Amino acid sequence: METKSTTATHNSQEAPKKKNFRFIIVLAILVIGGGTFGISKYIHAQHHEETDNAQIEANVSPVIPRVTGYVKEVRVRDNQRVKKGDTLIILDDRDLQIKLEQAEAALAAAQANVAVAVANSNSARSNISSSEANISTVSAQIEAAKVNVWRANQDYERYNNLIKDHSITQQQYEQALATKQTAERQLDVLTQQKNVASRQTSAVATQSNATAEQINAAKAIIKERQAEIDNAKLVLSYAVITAPEDGEVSKTYVQPGQLVQAGQSLFSVVLSSDIWVVANFKETQLDKMKLGQKVGVHVDAFPGKELEAKITSFSPATGARFALLPPDNASGNFVKVVQRLPVKIEFVNPDKQPEVKQLRAGMNVVVDVHLD
Repeated sequence: METKSTTATHNSQEAPKKKNFRFIIVLAILVIGGGTFGISKYIHAQHHEETDNAQIEANVSPVIPRVTGYVKEVRVRDNQRVKKGDTLIILDDRDLQIKLEQAEAALAAAQANVAVAVANSNSARSNISSSEANISTVSAQIEAAKVNVWRANQDYERYNNLIKDHSITQQQYEQALATKQTAERQLDVLTQQKNVASRQTSAVATQSNATAEQINAAKAIIKERQAEIDNAKLVLSYAVITAPEDGEVSKTYVQPGQLVQAGQSLFSVVLSSDIWVVANFKETQLDKMKLGQKVGVHVDAFPGKELEAKITSFSPATGARFALLPPDNASGNFVKVVQRLPVKIEFVNPDKQPEVKQLRAGMNVVVDVHLD
């Protein structure tokens, strides 16, 4: 009995020793494992910079009408893929068409005014030619009248000498005097006619010049009316809203019959030509980062897959400086906060990485920058 009790007592003393030994082993394993994990993380941190404050970015082009009007037709649906130049929305263009017709009518009226001005100019030129012909005729008549005056003066001088000798009658003398006076008066009349004709020619020439200026003014009005037509056609073309580039349509918030204003954002087209990553690194992580460094991009949509990329640019300012209400450290409530700087990361050979084409703007990613 004593032997059995002694054995039981001995076994009860050995059991705690085995339990403590197991605890030490587990503790050693945890310490070694934790140390190994910490050392590996430390070594990794010496050659890498990581952040999960990153997301996929893409060019987003808003669809904005250039004219105000009622929506006639919507030709796209949510999330539809479109190509550059595809028709997205058609506005009611009847009022724009009327303005184009008014501009065309104004152009026709301006062209008619030019035709009238040209006809008036031609008529004025004809009047100038006629006046010049009249002047030539009167000038010839004046020359003939001068000859008549000279001959009448000669006859008068002879008769005046003969009347003193009573070689001729008084009647003959008076006829010579009358002939002389008639010739002189006729010369005066013709001279006055020539002066009047000259003044008329000058007036017609002035009118012709004014008509020519009217032609130039009418032609200028034609150019103005043509510009109005071109502008009306351009505005009319704005009634058809097309896709600016290849991409996918976001959710459309416009329906037929809705009144849209010029400059109003209707929806957006996410361009598919380029996709990149914007990662916001802490300012304390930037000391070893530089352009061209290799980057691994991990996307939640593709677990276990690392996409190849590289750093292409650094933002000129921190994200806080571009906020709607940037912090003002001069307010007296200054608290030092580690700032983040946006870093642009572009994919390397995206055509060889099919996962890149499946990425969408706004997706969260984790980036790992290789500092070596």
